[in-house]
Amino acid sequence: MFESLDYYRLDDVLSEEEKLVRTTSRQFTEDRVMPIIREYHRKAEFPSELITEMGKLGLLGSTLPEKFGCADMNYTSYGLMLQELERGDSAIRSFASVQSSLVMYPIYKFGSEEQKEKWLPQLATGNKVGCFGLTEPDFGSNPGGMRTTAQKTANGFILNGVKMWITNGTIADIAIIWAKYENKIQGFIVEKGTKGFKTNIIEGKFSLRASNTAEIVLEECEIPQENILPITDGLKSPLKCLTQARFGIAWGAIGAAMACYNESLNYAKTRIQFDKPIASFQLVQEKLVYMVTEITKAQLIALQIAKLQDDNKIKHTHISLAKRNNVSIALKIARLARGILGANGISDEYNTIRHMLNLETVITYEGTHDIHTLVIGEDITGISAFN
Repeated sequence: MFESLDYYRLDDVLSEEEKLVRTTSRQFTEDRVMPIIREYHRKAEFPSELITEMGKLGLLGSTLPEKFGCADMNYTSYGLMLQELERGDSAIRSFASVQSSLVMYPIYKFGSEEQKEKWLPQLATGNKVGCFGLTEPDFGSNPGGMRTTAQKTANGFILNGVKMWITNGTIADIAIIWAKYENKIQGFIVEKGTKGFKTNIIEGKFSLRASNTAEIVLEECEIPQENILPITDGLKSPLKCLTQARFGIAWGAIGAAMACYNESLNYAKTRIQFDKPIASFQLVQEKLVYMVTEITKAQLIALQIAKLQDDNKIKHTHISLAKRNNVSIALKIARLARGILGANGISDEYNTIRHMLNLETVITYEGTHDIHTLVIGEDITGISAFN
């Protein structure tokens, strides 16, 4: 089985339960993801047959309470789980992140008891799939500018608008849609099959090809009163969901980085040029040392934000720093690994090129690298540079 990089013996601080979660997730990735992911990446489809398997293993909504059918695991366990899933492919981790942090979390945090009891157990098993509709064609980094609207009717609400780049969009049974209602951002549950609700697959992606990515169109889409998320508190609510998801991204990126490091290390030790392995050359060793150094630093960051999360001491800026750093170094590691692999590095016989392409999306979505830079900049100076 895959052996993760642990240069600073960080396994020594993990509990047996945390190691068990990692082992379970790693075995799932080895047995079920790795044998099929190349095929699904090539045909640009999501391997939907894995969804209920992930549910049975407790990989969906993992930090939520057991009474809703969830694993109630701590955040280190959750992070290790997502690290292993992204070692397989960012699309697999993205599915779990969206289902857990962007669908189940807002229902748990902002929903009614009836909504929790109805949806969370079904989402935890994977029998139902959800998606998160915030981003629009003209509003990504500025979600407050959204044009999707909700109007009150005698029986509920009418939604109109377009959402873009929606993970799980065409396979979702429900969508958490964010819309402007009475000059505030409000969350709604929209069920598949609702009149006026339409999804269109986004084609031609060169990144996250194995992920289901869609456009959602809402045209006079009428939903019942009970489908409003009643505890929503303006734009802060979807941003809290994104903070949860970014936590998972910060951990997942380490998995992609480790996959690229391991593949390039093994290649460098066996690839012979000038009568010796290329691992013997100083320039190659410098690249490998950079990878080990940055992965180790990313692991330390990830472990600390998990501890802060479990202790209720986390700030959204802590997670911005982790997402910004860990994805950036993962992408650089993927590019360096591709270089070590040489011409072989552009072939999907190796995993590195797939990770490299995927990370181009991961560094962009759920807060671009530059936006997280400004988030941290405002926190440390007290001065907003967004305007």
